[in-house]
Amino acid sequence: MPTRPDDHAVDVWRRLLQFHRRATSVLDAELAAERDLSLEEYDVLFQLHDAGSPLRMSDLAEAVLVTRSSCTRLVDRLVGRGLVERLAGEDDRRSITVSATKAGCALLRRAATTHLRGIDSLFASRLDARDLVDLERILTRLD
Repeated sequence: MPTRPDDHAVDVWRRLLQFHRRATSVLDAELAAERDLSLEEYDVLFQLHDAGSPLRMSDLAEAVLVTRSSCTRLVDRLVGRGLVERLAGEDDRRSITVSATKAGCALLRRAATTHLRGIDSLFASRLDARDLVDLERILTRLD
């Protein structure tokens, strides 16, 4: 029979999920209002930039933590806006990779100021150095 976490653990888990939902909602709204970009779209552009080279759709979907079909729809929207492009794979012409365009990279740079400001106001400015070390230790343990 599986063990049940105690009530305190369940409450902390619930609060973690509530914070995540609230924070991502605020970040999404700020990006939409200031940069006409959703948080998911920002994440796609960030992952493509961070990779440093075109990504296969499956790798991109894993990096942004959405399903492959959701990732395809996100990429379709970004292609339509001229922010990313699909490329034939170098090794296998049947495989498709995705890369940010110059316009996508420029929007990512502008949106990063909005996103980082949001991270600071919702998270970083509320924690001291010890809190961050403790949280990193906890997250590493959970990962």
